[in-house]
Amino acid sequence: MDITDRMQAVKDGPIGWMVFNNPARRNAVSVGMWQAIPKILDVFEADPDIRVIVLKGAGDKAFISGADISEFEEQRSSSEAVQRYEETAEEAGRRLVLSPKPTIAMIHGFCFGGGVGTALNCDLRIADDSARFAVPAARLGLGYRMSGVKRLMDVVGPAFTKEIFFTARPFNAAEALAMGLVNRVVPDAELDNYVRGYCATIADNAPLTMLALKRTVAEVLKAGPQVDRAACEEWVRQCFASEDYVEGRKAFMEKRKPTFKGR
Repeated sequence: MDITDRMQAVKDGPIGWMVFNNPARRNAVSVGMWQAIPKILDVFEADPDIRVIVLKGAGDKAFISGADISEFEEQRSSSEAVQRYEETAEEAGRRLVLSPKPTIAMIHGFCFGGGVGTALNCDLRIADDSARFAVPAARLGLGYRMSGVKRLMDVVGPAFTKEIFFTARPFNAAEALAMGLVNRVVPDAELDNYVRGYCATIADNAPLTMLALKRTVAEVLKAGPQVDRAACEEWVRQCFASEDYVEGRKAFMEKRKPTFKGR
């Protein structure tokens, strides 16, 4: 399904593929593409058969090379226009972060600027050895929203966050792995199969457990007094009260693979 000519939503078994389809511009993201992200998530999140959402770039050059600079004169020509643009991109990122389903950024080639931000809004990041990363805001004179800085700092820590922003230099997949920016790096030719296998492993697990974990991690990352401990305990209670918990125990005793339904 094409949400726009530059954003595609593809269902493939338990995987929902969100494809950034702007290969002529190395999948640079336009305003219309940011606006399409919540729409695709609406479709995937409403489908109980989809257990994992994977973001990827079309073509063989890039995951996402950043924002579409060709729109800057129109979309960032005034403070009001900048605010509208930033709010649109922020909402797309917020929806990715809050998705109840596991999200994975499958990174091949260039992952620059907004590409890094989009990958950080996913739960997991898997790259191949062709991947190249950079946040070149300092080379363009751009400000960076606190939410984006926090996401990067939560993943790589303050020292690497400063290095990435201060130098604005490209770095390779091995460096990204050492920083903790990506979870795995695999050979270029193996990326697709690896991600599919990774998704199959996740899809076999209990959706409510993963949702509870995802929400709890988000709470733990908040400042101390803001952590909702009662909510975390309630998510645990919901897991123990679920049909999936009964199925998991039964399958363990019967020495078989469980069939989880997310309820």
